[in-house]
Amino acid sequence: MLGNFNKKNKEYDNEIYIDKNNIPKHIAIIMDGNGRWAKSRNLPRSMGHKAGVEAVREIVKECNNLGIKYLTLYVFSTENWKRPKDEVSVLMKLLVKYLRKEFNELNENNVVINHIGDIHKLPELCEKELNTAYENTKNNTGLILNLAINYGGRSEITRAFKLMNRDIKNGILKEDDIDDSTISNYLYTKNMPDPDLIIRPSGEQRLSNFLLWQCAYSEFWYSDINWPDFKKSDLHKAIYDYQNRDRRFGAIK
Repeated sequence: MLGNFNKKNKEYDNEIYIDKNNIPKHIAIIMDGNGRWAKSRNLPRSMGHKAGVEAVREIVKECNNLGIKYLTLYVFSTENWKRPKDEVSVLMKLLVKYLRKEFNELNENNVVINHIGDIHKLPELCEKELNTAYENTKNNTGLILNLAINYGGRSEITRAFKLMNRDIKNGILKEDDIDDSTISNYLYTKNMPDPDLIIRPSGEQRLSNFLLWQCAYSEFWYSDINWPDFKKSDLHKAIYDYQNRDRRFGAIK
């Protein structure tokens, strides 16, 4: 369908109409398929990860343009340490390179560069760059970009229980007062809304230990596209699909 499209508060993209009054507040993405992308081109896996960074750049920019408040990217899981040391090293170097190269543009566009996960176990330079990026952007008021690094949903919940137990022993928290919101306040995503939409490219259909507590009522969108080939048009398709779902949160409309 060709022609002009000027309906108020909506955006036109490849016959997809995005209602700007119903944009998800929080989108989370499991960036999967870098290795498959490289293998299909007879390239080393490192080239797939490098290509994946380009997709990050495009999607972060588009989320900010659309007015999405939170974008959480699954960068490196607690299980990814099991990968070959050379591949882990490449991933850590790419993280530092991305933060340094993209910092000025992200900051100019009012983006907060945040991180979730146990970054103390990362190489010292990675930890330093993440902390520096956050300190220099924490007062921005645009998109909050959560980089989930050395992150695992189970370890996050275990950490929350340990922190609650500590506070109970110190008299800060009463056991009888613990409810869902209490647990949420001990997670890395404290003070953030749960993800409305979780996107996973590459054809896999599982959570892979990602935001296990937070995803209770998230909508899921899967695609066979490998992450390096994921474009803003694919993001629009996911949002369009989200906007056409009936979210009841266990109730009946």
